[in-house]
Amino acid sequence: MARIGLIAGNGRLPFLYAQAAHEQGHQVVAVAHRGETDPSLEGQVDACAWVRVGQVDRILKAFRKEGVTQAVMAGGIGRVRAIAEARPDFGAVRIISRLRSFRDDALLRAVAGYFEEAGVAIVAATALLPRLLAQEGHLAGPALSAAQEQDVRLGVEVARALGKVDVGQTVVVKGGHVLALEAVEGTDETLRRGGTLGGAGGTVVKLAKPEQDERFDLPAVGPRTIAVMREVGLKTLAVEAGRTLLLDAPELFSEAERHGISVVAVRTG
Repeated sequence: MARIGLIAGNGRLPFLYAQAAHEQGHQVVAVAHRGETDPSLEGQVDACAWVRVGQVDRILKAFRKEGVTQAVMAGGIGRVRAIAEARPDFGAVRIISRLRSFRDDALLRAVAGYFEEAGVAIVAATALLPRLLAQEGHLAGPALSAAQEQDVRLGVEVARALGKVDVGQTVVVKGGHVLALEAVEGTDETLRRGGTLGGAGGTVVKLAKPEQDERFDLPAVGPRTIAVMREVGLKTLAVEAGRTLLLDAPELFSEAERHGISVVAVRTG
């Protein structure tokens, strides 16, 4: 029985990972982030320590105490909160001092490298969760119209360009017009802005970045995504096949069907 470390952020992914690890006979040692991670995660893991965003050495200390040599990063950290409320310790300062860029991928790779130097290898959560990856094709809701298919193609083109500069993963388009691009505010607020600007009927495209490191920050959608789309009248969700996590997929598909929202997974390469 292996002891696997779980560096937990917000959302459902930490819970789904802990469940999958237990189903495969592993013990899960979580380090959760105050203000981000759902406190009920404690009841779903074998051990749990709490840190503030930026307390890298405290994460390592918790893993060493429990004999963890392999860990995953699962769940997001709100970028606005990270900027405003981070409490960097000496480890974080050392990581930051090595960086030439503070973009997400560079920072996460640097954090992973720091952990590995200390004897904790960072691995991909998808190794235990391959069933969560979106399969190519039409997944839920009505068939796309020709106009929606055209908007998906435009969204893919723009999202790939956005990903190349490591800014965000999500684009909202309608009728050939780009309504919103994801930046520091996160996916939900991007959807709200795009839906408010364009009115009902818009299309959401969410893709992995072209140079995505699959150990962290893979795009993920779930029932909450559908709820926000419904809130502002967005009608199509296109994700990248094989590189997007579908959280609580049965509920996601059921809610999409119930509210007439189309969900598709596309190949981009």
